[in-house]
Amino acid sequence: MFLALRFPSIKPSPNLSQLLLLSPSSHFFVSLSMKDSKSTTAKVGVVVEYAKSGRSSCKKCLKPIANGSLRLGSSFKNPSGFDMIKWHHLCCFSKESWTDVGDVEEIKGFSSLKDYDKEELIKLKVAVGSGDGASVEDSEDPNLHPEKVENKENAMRKAGETRTNQSTDSEETCLKKQKLSGTDNQPNTVFFISEVKAKYKDATLPPKWKAFQTIIFREKDDGLHDSTKIAAFDFDGCLANTSVKKIGSNAWSLLHPSIPEKLQSLYNDGYKLVIFTNESNIERWKNKRQQAIDSKVGRLDNFIKCVEVPMQVFIACGLGRNKDGTSDPFRKPNVGMWTIMKDHFNSGILIDMDQSFYVGDAAGRVNDHSDADIKFAEDIGLKFHLPEVYFKA
Repeated sequence: MFLALRFPSIKPSPNLSQLLLLSPSSHFFVSLSMKDSKSTTAKVGVVVEYAKSGRSSCKKCLKPIANGSLRLGSSFKNPSGFDMIKWHHLCCFSKESWTDVGDVEEIKGFSSLKDYDKEELIKLKVAVGSGDGASVEDSEDPNLHPEKVENKENAMRKAGETRTNQSTDSEETCLKKQKLSGTDNQPNTVFFISEVKAKYKDATLPPKWKAFQTIIFREKDDGLHDSTKIAAFDFDGCLANTSVKKIGSNAWSLLHPSIPEKLQSLYNDGYKLVIFTNESNIERWKNKRQQAIDSKVGRLDNFIKCVEVPMQVFIACGLGRNKDGTSDPFRKPNVGMWTIMKDHFNSGILIDMDQSFYVGDAAGRVNDHSDADIKFAEDIGLKFHLPEVYFKA
């Protein structure tokens, strides 16, 4: 028997390694050599993933594996040379296969799991693979039994819950106390490190800024803490007075004098401050894209220096309507920027929707340029405030 490891070909930068998911080809993979019933040698790989449908059945107990639930598989080549995977419930996976796995983190697909599922997998490995004679059936942990695992996972996913080891409440308590940030109509956007760039198309981004697809985001500053409470804001016409006729990093002013004090108070109360702003000129000005980026990003950097509070920023650069009739998923009122933030830029921490809110000026009133902000908040499930009301309260 031998153990072979294939290490990732791409190394994420330290400040993104906890936020970005690697492509399947870069996962660790464990290869095991064993003899089948016909005494022919076959290479077996251990794979873990969320069931893509409810059609697969466990090869041990023969019961269905629920859609979205965690499943373990033995990947091997059959005598005809075709790749095969035998899927199992977590607790139905053979004890011999667990014993052959050295480190759970080496299982293919482990790095793409949610934190609480990683914990369950580690618990299961300890229970059945530590060599102390323990078995899943003997374990007192109810999470290691398939019917209870599936029931718990299904209940959590229906509620849109993402639990991490930073959450100390039980799932039941969280469901009662909190409305969670995930909803069924929000896209499940997955970060791939190969798609994160230091340039947006042909334009170079300043330090601390990166691009992913059609959004530009500001990397995390020292002092910016992920939180259950999110205070989210539009930028133009909400925090800053700007004009489409003027460009430049200094072509802005505070919209309300109370803004710095208000933001500092929120930060001291444990809120994470996030700006979600549209800027289609970055996409539209093909011959002046660098100028458009320097102007927008420069204003945001200078604003953050002015208010002296660390903030997270997402800029949607896409157009409202593409030539094929589709809309950019990140441009407000679409909720793509929020989804990216909650799934990949908040350490998996549950967002308390009762305490979180969004402030924006585009509310569909007679003189408003659009209703993008109020629809953005409504589609997410956030409380909505107008800037002239919120900053004068």
